Amino acid sequence: MKNYSNNVASTAYNLLKFLFLLFIAGFTSCKNTSETPKDYSGWTTYAGSKDGIRYSSNEEINTDNVTQLQVAWTYSSGDKDTNNRTQNQCNPIMIDGILYGTTPQLKLFALNAATGEKKWLFNPATEDTALKNDPYAFYKVTRGVIYWQDEKTADKRIIYSVGSKTYSINVADGKPVRSFGKNGYIDLTENLDRDTGTYNSYIVNTTPGVIYKDLLIMGMRVSESADAAPGHVRAFDVRTGALKWIFHTIPYPGEKNYETWPDKDAWKKLGGANNWSGMALDEVRGIVYVPTGSVGGDFYGGMRKGENLYGNSLIALDAATGKYLWHYQTIHHDLWDRDLPANPNLVTINHDGKKIDAVAQITKHGFIFLFDRTTGKPVFPIEEKPFPASDLPGEETWPTQPIPTLPQPFARQTISAADITDRTPEVHNEMMAQYNNVKYQAMFAPPSKESSWIFPGYDGGGEWGGAAVDPASGILYVNSSEMPWILTMVDVVKGDESTLEGRGKSVYGRYCVSCHGPELKGNGTSYPSLVDLDKKYNEGQAWKIINGGKNMMPAFKQITDNEKKALLAFLLNEQEKEPTSKAKGAAPPKEPVTKEPQKKSILDEVFYNMTGYNRFLDKDGYPGIKPPWGTLNAVNLNTGKLLWKVPLGEYPELTKLGIPVTGTECYGGPLVTKGGLVFIAASKDAMMHAYDKNTGKLLWQAQLPVPGYATPATYTVDGKQYVVIACGGGKIGSKSGDQYIAFALPDKK
Repeated sequence: MKNYSNNVASTAYNLLKFLFLLFIAGFTSCKNTSETPKDYSGWTTYAGSKDGIRYSSNEEINTDNVTQLQVAWTYSSGDKDTNNRTQNQCNPIMIDGILYGTTPQLKLFALNAATGEKKWLFNPATEDTALKNDPYAFYKVTRGVIYWQDEKTADKRIIYSVGSKTYSINVADGKPVRSFGKNGYIDLTENLDRDTGTYNSYIVNTTPGVIYKDLLIMGMRVSESADAAPGHVRAFDVRTGALKWIFHTIPYPGEKNYETWPDKDAWKKLGGANNWSGMALDEVRGIVYVPTGSVGGDFYGGMRKGENLYGNSLIALDAATGKYLWHYQTIHHDLWDRDLPANPNLVTINHDGKKIDAVAQITKHGFIFLFDRTTGKPVFPIEEKPFPASDLPGEETWPTQPIPTLPQPFARQTISAADITDRTPEVHNEMMAQYNNVKYQAMFAPPSKESSWIFPGYDGGGEWGGAAVDPASGILYVNSSEMPWILTMVDVVKGDESTLEGRGKSVYGRYCVSCHGPELKGNGTSYPSLVDLDKKYNEGQAWKIINGGKNMMPAFKQITDNEKKALLAFLLNEQEKEPTSKAKGAAPPKEPVTKEPQKKSILDEVFYNMTGYNRFLDKDGYPGIKPPWGTLNAVNLNTGKLLWKVPLGEYPELTKLGIPVTGTECYGGPLVTKGGLVFIAASKDAMMHAYDKNTGKLLWQAQLPVPGYATPATYTVDGKQYVVIACGGGKIGSKSGDQYIAFALPDKK
């Protein structure tokens, strides 16, 4: 009996000990990761750190001395386009005293971060003859680069993308690592788990992915038409380029949420739901947070009924395996081009007396969605509110949309007659007449032939520049454009299929009308008029642009040669004949044009298209509403309250007339520092700004050669802090540039 009692006591003790240890282990694994201090003194990844908060603990530059900032060095790559078509949206990184970034023509550089002196330059055209022979290949962007090093060897690399190719470059000499992928690169058009030819071939990478251990996790940009490529998220071996896992953003049979799709073959024919805007990584938990865009096409969804998971969603994945953990969809059945526009921010907040490791996601429509990082549970309530149904036959809008109760929006979201500009009586009357022609004013008004407002516009609100967060205070800083756009739907343009020109009109209706409009008039410099195109280009030149893309226009390699010939006949006012171009090496194939059987395409299920991307601008090019037209905002994530809002940028000619600072459309994001400052360029007036992060007061600004439509970086070398901005211009009518400018305090005497 005594031995039995001892055995029971011993067993009970061991059981209690086991449970205690299990509890401690569980507590340790679930504890708030904010207890582990993070190093924010460098700028080693896109957005500053893998948690994507654009924050620096450097404080040599602060509110007391920021007015003393001066240009420390300037680097010019010399490869801007003189016709103002190039851009540079790169947020560079700094590793061991070397700054890595890209030029307008997507060359990769290594500079001395303290002097701007060039160490080496990699030109992708030396590796890719298609780039070398294509004058339009470089009118694209990449927003950053990735650094990786093997902890056990001297292997150190920069990974960056040029179009669909992602290169691995040796940091020592700027040459490709030949053991990576195909002699130095991987091709993102491959390994997509779909048969090629079933989707639009336009696939590029514009925002860098993230590194988790030895995995390179990548998103991509795809076409926004109904035949878009699948937007799957993939991880590759960072050493070899081999595919390690893939997450299907339109679920395949047997996968989580496949059953939410009414069309059980959606995964075979639909695309998009892609991550083009960047990611954030919780390295301790091993979770990658992936925001997605809409399922293609953007404004008509009759061929993609349902909620459209995982479009417009923040998705949490196991970084090691790609396994689904949780998601939240911020827009159901998107008809407004409301892609999640920027990487999320991983933050720790104080809410209801508790610390919460959270993830914040800004949106184009001016909301901040805030979730528990582990569970995906909203920190503040999110209400599903009803919105109107579509009046377009075949369209089935989702009856509700999620609206956060908090945090407060950082952008205006509705427009009324009281908002119309009163800059002059003449302009007011002109814009009121246009305003009255738009029938639907409410947020989430479905696209209609009678027109509706997109406000904030297609570019936000929040955009790819993203938000910055001060981890000490939990305050988020985000810039916003407040530009209304007008969305009008029309029947898909169709021509007489018995003639070559008529068939070309139908091809135009499928692929071109959403940018260039039903009357070919275009919209601004990004979407030029195609009227009298035959006076600008010959047949061979136009053929080359269709195949290679130009400016904002992607390549249309997925359409057949006969479709291209028909399109050229329509655009160039040609009759049915063989090509006659004399442009050397650029002529279309010379086979006789035949009427080929129409292939069945998802595009056949698109019955309506939009008339173009139409900003609401007055005759002088200013927004047709009252200012502010661009703002910088501070939002307390602990309470959800908007702390302050100030105009960002100005039109000097209006300021001289006594008009208060208006703000401008803005592209590129902020960074926030421990020194009490928010640095941002972004505005159309080509200024670099520093604001007091507590009050929003403008403390300093400096003129740039062209607008800095990029996010600045900051770092310290030998005890000296630098702030660097890429000055690329090229958007919204701005001049193009090719400079990086670094600011610093003067040397102490």
